[in-house]
Amino acid sequence: MAQDGRDVLEVLKFELSFLQDGGYGRSPHASWRAPAVFEDSPICPNFCDPARPQPCESCLLEQFVPASHRAEAVPCRFIQLTKEGQSVEDFYRTGTQEDMEEALAGWLRAQIKRIEEERGLSPKQRVA
Repeated sequence: MAQDGRDVLEVLKFELSFLQDGGYGRSPHASWRAPAVFEDSPICPNFCDPARPQPCESCLLEQFVPASHRAEAVPCRFIQLTKEGQSVEDFYRTGTQEDMEEALAGWLRAQIKRIEEERGLSPKQRVA
């Protein structure tokens, strides 16, 4: 469970569904910029609140942020999405939105599978 009481497995499954349903497409509320991965997702404790009152360490994604980047202003940007170590921040600088979403989907599926296996869930109980 995260500090806010949510189950990390359920939150990651939700994020995958959000991504697959086009959640990171252009928002009519901020059409001038592409949505920020994790930050503009309903899983973010500061979702839709530009004041960002919740500290990032209260977010369940904090466990996926390398320790060396946990003090960053937006630590979730440093979650490594690929085996090569490419982070969300790296994709912002050198990748395309499509590349990032593909890497994010792969990372989410891998984390979901790992957690399901750790919990001993049967294949029928797992995400497809």
